[in-house]
Amino acid sequence: MAPKKKGGLQTVQKETDELQRKVDSLVQDFNTLSVSDGTQTSQRCLDLQRAVTDTLTTLQRLTKADERAPVGDYDQRKRQEEERLRTLQEKLRALKIKPQDNSAEEEEVSEEEEGEEEEEDDAHDDDDEEEEEDEDDDEDDGDADRKTFTAQMNNVRYVALGSFTGQEEGDLTVQKGAVVKILQKSDDGWWLAQDRDGNKGLVPKNYLQKISPQERVEETDDDDDDEDEESNEVLKDENDPADGKASMSSNWDTVRKAVSEIDATDVLSAMGAIPPGFRPSTLSKLLEEGTCYRASHYIQPKLGQSELSFKDLQLDPDTGKVLAHTSRACVIMTLWSCRMIPPPGVGLRVLSRHIRLCAFNGTEVVSNIHTVRASYTPSSPKTWSFSPRMSGLLPCLLDGECFFCCDSNSPDVGILFELGVTYIRSSTGERGDLSCGWAFLKLFDENGALIPLRTQELAVHGGTPYEGVMDAYSMPSKRGGSTGVLHHMLMSRKLPKLTIKLRSPNTRTRGQLSLLPDTLLGCVSTVPLLVLYRQLLADTLLLDRVTMQNADLICSSVLATFPEVLDQLDLMDAFRKSWAESENNLKRSQKKDVAVLKKLFESVYMSSVFPLLFSAEMLAPVWANEDTEAQRARIIYNPAHKITLETMLSSSHKHQAFNISQVSYDLLNSAWN
Repeated sequence: MAPKKKGGLQTVQKETDELQRKVDSLVQDFNTLSVSDGTQTSQRCLDLQRAVTDTLTTLQRLTKADERAPVGDYDQRKRQEEERLRTLQEKLRALKIKPQDNSAEEEEVSEEEEGEEEEEDDAHDDDDEEEEEDEDDDEDDGDADRKTFTAQMNNVRYVALGSFTGQEEGDLTVQKGAVVKILQKSDDGWWLAQDRDGNKGLVPKNYLQKISPQERVEETDDDDDDEDEESNEVLKDENDPADGKASMSSNWDTVRKAVSEIDATDVLSAMGAIPPGFRPSTLSKLLEEGTCYRASHYIQPKLGQSELSFKDLQLDPDTGKVLAHTSRACVIMTLWSCRMIPPPGVGLRVLSRHIRLCAFNGTEVVSNIHTVRASYTPSSPKTWSFSPRMSGLLPCLLDGECFFCCDSNSPDVGILFELGVTYIRSSTGERGDLSCGWAFLKLFDENGALIPLRTQELAVHGGTPYEGVMDAYSMPSKRGGSTGVLHHMLMSRKLPKLTIKLRSPNTRTRGQLSLLPDTLLGCVSTVPLLVLYRQLLADTLLLDRVTMQNADLICSSVLATFPEVLDQLDLMDAFRKSWAESENNLKRSQKKDVAVLKKLFESVYMSSVFPLLFSAEMLAPVWANEDTEAQRARIIYNPAHKITLETMLSSSHKHQAFNISQVSYDLLNSAWN
């Protein structure tokens, strides 16, 4: 039998293991290296650098579709391999600088022993000798300060998001796209920075964005010694296709994307259409990338480490119900209001004001992203409110009462709020999403205890959470200034604030939330339906399968399509309405019978929203599009469009083309994604 071929990710893992072994061997050789052995060992270092870069490029091009068999936690494993490769690159960079520094020290000692020149001349000769060594490696820096600065910037660097012209003595003028090193950070928002030419001065922190190690420029085959030039040219393409060099454009994708997006907001800022603190929406972009930040992804059961059982879906052997578990954080949160939020100016028409919220650990989003739309009055455009009073069921999109369950072990985990607007330019028809600011509430104190649950008034900051802009929509106050208490109180009233209320769920709601996944955010009014869906999943996956190793498609339209409805809130509202009407017809004893409720759940779902989900008349949902929302509402709530078995079989009722995914639940695809 021919050997089984390995998947792309597994092949990269094997290559990384081999590279790790070679790098460790090279490090050991460098520690015992003599000057005469430097040439051969340095060549090994260069060869390994190229090999690591090639492997990293291969890894970045891999997708889940390239695997020959399903791979559990694919994205996490891919990130782990990328971190390993970048760690190897850091080790090789350090080794590359070491022999040159040693040689310079030996030459300096030799000059001091010969006593040929004074100490000032020694420093000058050292620069000349370093320059000669650099020429051997195709470098021509000739400036010791620039070389030291470039080496130090391999750890932490910042890119200027806009041009800043120094206005006082001691300020540092920087151009947009320039890369600087931060020498000192101060609480007043003015940081001491140094550019690549060695100039030092103060720069407002809201002009700077940190470049993480993952976004750092990587060395290509023939550009191993040009790091200082590449660091300063943020907007320059890394490779000329005519040069035949391997493209490493993905390493600058994040930085270039951020700079290009700032360009778009610069145009609107120049028009006076948006305040300075506005940025392209961070959370909106994550939602556009796929389903990994949507509720439909987090409602699905996840496989355990063995990939033979579920880590978050088990049955209680005594009751046959889903086994309850407790999340690290489980709270009910009510959005009250936002005040002093500056509105967009002339030329922009706002289509939606909203808050997107998620679990955030200081570096990344660790939950689904939930959206609540705000309302306002033209007489008070800077104040947003939530959950308007209305008859009947309050739509999920307008409901500010949310549940928050998160099982992250990070000590810094909390709730991230991004205040956003969706706009359309009146002159061009261009649509876009802007962040009006953000707020963050850390949920645990230094001892790991949950913070007191009470009403919180959170400061709203301009920029993005990754920029860390302190003062919302304004430049930091000038250093050295002092103000009185009264002035501080008056200024505080003018700062944007978000008011929320946190409370512990009551006994019934806590019991329901304990049956949901460890990490999930959503509207409180949907919790009973989510619980029934999880119970149906448990019955089908843990009881009805022939064996736990069986992964065949499961015939169930409810299990297969309910997550999609969960992401289309107007259909979810229609389901809630039909469910409430049907549940009211049940007897009190029936409302407590899980078997009765499960059958009713399937019946109501199949007769209400399932036909709408695949109706050819229904337009695909488009965020904040009034025409699309109105057309969908006419079909959903028009009595003439009521779906029955007869109308479904009628030739006048048009369906989308049939796909097997409409009626079959794919266990592997749902659990591994």
